[in-house]
Amino acid sequence: MIKNGHHTSNEPGIESGAKPGDLACSPEKRKRSVRVWCDGCYDMVHYGHSNQLRQAKAMGDYLIVGVHTDGEISKHKGPPVFTQAERYKMVQAIKWVDEIVEGAPYVTTLDTLDKYNSDFCVHGDDITLTVDGKDTYAEVKREGRYRECRRTQGVSTTDLVGRMLLMTKAHHSNIDNSDYQQHTDNFGKGPKGHSPWTGVSQFLQTSQKIIQFASGQEPQPGDTIIYVAGAFDLFHIGHVDFLETVYKQAERPYVIVGLHFDQEVNRYKGKNYPIMNIHERTLSVLACRYVSEVVIGAPYAVGKDLLDHFKVDLVCHGKTEVFPDKDTSDPYAEPKKRDIFRTVDSSNCLTTDDIVQRIIKNRLQFEARNQKKEAKEIAVFEAMKRQAEGEQAGDKAQAAQQPDQTSSNQIQLSQN
Repeated sequence: MIKNGHHTSNEPGIESGAKPGDLACSPEKRKRSVRVWCDGCYDMVHYGHSNQLRQAKAMGDYLIVGVHTDGEISKHKGPPVFTQAERYKMVQAIKWVDEIVEGAPYVTTLDTLDKYNSDFCVHGDDITLTVDGKDTYAEVKREGRYRECRRTQGVSTTDLVGRMLLMTKAHHSNIDNSDYQQHTDNFGKGPKGHSPWTGVSQFLQTSQKIIQFASGQEPQPGDTIIYVAGAFDLFHIGHVDFLETVYKQAERPYVIVGLHFDQEVNRYKGKNYPIMNIHERTLSVLACRYVSEVVIGAPYAVGKDLLDHFKVDLVCHGKTEVFPDKDTSDPYAEPKKRDIFRTVDSSNCLTTDDIVQRIIKNRLQFEARNQKKEAKEIAVFEAMKRQAEGEQAGDKAQAAQQPDQTSSNQIQLSQN
């Protein structure tokens, strides 16, 4: 059971990536809120995106997120999986976001920061390049209005696409599976090797990470406790619309989401589902502003013990199919018996299956997109490496000349 609630704290997390100097500001700035700018594609939003925004919010008071259009993404990276309308709404649902800017420019400039009264922008410690291989944050870096946060290891759009196409269960426990490795090569490896910023690594859940995502608010007197349950796999706009509809079922809602274990999800969904394991799904749901609490490994049947323990007032389910329990019984029999069960219609029929089909349909495009992206990254990384080596060689040469100069001075003094 993880308590969540709406985000109310902007205390810097241990992974905020902020140095003391970054968070310090002038007396004038302390009198007003510090406005932080983030921007990106936010395609197939996952807990890595949410963690970046959490860290960014910790560096200030008010977080503005710019989201690029489909046209801009197609020009610089390749076709997005989700439409811009879906991506706008998905980012707005992340609880650390205060405001979104639709159609933000792909290259971040001082003009953009000034237009939205932003003190600085925040990006992860990877690199974002234009179609011609230029750093999209070069201008704001040069002017000192750029901050970095740590990239979340173990998750990327590249990895998730690979999992969907692989159609095995190896991603839950064994990343060394040979078939899985083949797909990580296809999606996270360019023709000349690996980029340090694009690729696949294993996600390791920690209690600290859960604490950073959870707010820990208890239900208050007068709250309506609403319970929903499911896989919430590849947490997407269909889930967001459903949870928003659930949230609107009461004046003071306290929404508890029960997440089923991987084995349970695979029992009723089959194939290689869930695409995300229980730890990943937990963080994805915790980041949603409509969620108050998460139960990790909730029982499939919503029974008497669960309803009594959480003092549930209402149980909701969407228009999707309700699979029977292992004994063929109705998992919602008890809430129906108590007359607290309600079917809600979010008017969004998007499912995880639909997303997988989008990926499969455009498989070759996505493979090409990721390989092209990584090829550009490798070129920039190699250039940075050569520059660093050149500077290091210059420092060594200068250091070698200093003893010779010292000896020459000593000889000159002795002659005098």
